[in-house]
Formats: sequence, structure tokens, C-alpha cells
Amino acid sequence: MTAESNTKERIRQKADELFMKYGIRSVSMDDIANALGMSKKTIYQYFVDKDELVNSVVEFDINSMQNDCLALVKDAHDAVQEIFFTIDRLLEQFRNMNPMLIYDLEKFHFRGYQKFMDHKNKFLLQVIRKNMERGLAEGLYRDDINIEIISKFRLDSMMVAFNIDLFPPTKYSLADVSKEIIEHYVYGLASLKGYKLIVKYKEERLKQAKHETLSGKTK
Repeated sequence: MTAESNTKERIRQKADELFMKYGIRSVSMDDIANALGMSKKTIYQYFVDKDELVNSVVEFDINSMQNDCLALVKDAHDAVQEIFFTIDRLLEQFRNMNPMLIYDLEKFHFRGYQKFMDHKNKFLLQVIRKNMERGLAEGLYRDDINIEIISKFRLDSMMVAFNIDLFPPTKYSLADVSKEIIEHYVYGLASLKGYKLIVKYKEERLKQAKHETLSGKTK
């Protein structure tokens, strides 16, 4: 990586970090420059304006999410475990994400929002459908499921957690709301065989969480 591309990547990374924490609108180019210890003029040598920087951040994050998602699908032993892997990944991502992020993107950065919506309505919809097909083939999901309807329901339900009127950030955690919604969804899909796997994976996660808590206390 050249010095020039390294500087551009540093700017993108810092912007990403600040947007995640505070939302997009509340972070100015001055804030990003100050956090990096460089002049705003330097940032403008690499990004014409804030909109271009936001677009770069969104594009990078979407590529990362898609690669993560494909890796989770490959690593999962079955369709139910795939969803639990997804829950764990989302909890990791959403713990430090400001729920205003999507709202700011929609209202103030059209290009970035269109990229996100394209990712949601094409890539994520396909992932959801394939998971349902996998679960049906494995006998883990109910065989009377209408994939066309439920996949669109799942796609729309994932955005509910970002509704700050319904789940104000001062009262609800984005990660916790997302977890509850996904678990509700997978219970609705499950056959009896699938239900038993859900219980198994939840127990394993609980044991792992207890182990990590105890390990942290003994350090």
C-alpha cells in the first residue's frame, strides 16, 4: 500500500468509526480531521466532500458484510446454526452502532443509502431465501412456509430495530432488539426438529457466555 492510499484508508477508517459511534450527521469533516490529527484540507485531497467519504465508508462496509455473511453460511453445519452465527455477528457489530446511522444515511446521503438498499433488497434477500431453502431441505423448517412472503417479512423486520420512535436509543439497545427479532423469526420457521436445534444452540451460547464471564473475573 502506497503512502497516499494508506492515508486515504486511515481517513475512511476513522470516519467509519466516528459515524458508527455518533451517527453521520453529527460528525463533521472537522471532527474527522481533528481525530486524525490532520488538516481538513488534507482530507479534501482524497475526498471531494463528506458525501463522497460517506459513500466510500458505506461501500467498504457493505463489501465486508457480504464477505462475512458468505463465510458464515459456509461455516454453519445447518440452517439454524447459520442464523445463530448471524445473531452473534450482528451483536458484535450493533453493540457500538448508533441507530441514527440508517436514518442519517436516508435523509442526507442518497447515494450511500441507495447502495445500502441495493445490498438489502438483492444480496440479503437472496441469503434469506437460500437459508430458508436449506432449512426446508434439512427438515429444520416447517414445510408449509411461503418463502416469497416470509423472506420479504424478514427483510423488512430487520429494519424495525432502527426505528428510533419505536425503540428509542435511551431505552433500548440496538443489538438486543435485533437479537429478539431474529430469534422470534427463527422460532416461527422451525419444525420440531429445528426447535430442538434452536434450544441446543441457545444452551451452548449461554454456556459460552458464562464461561467468558467467569474467565474475565479470574483474570
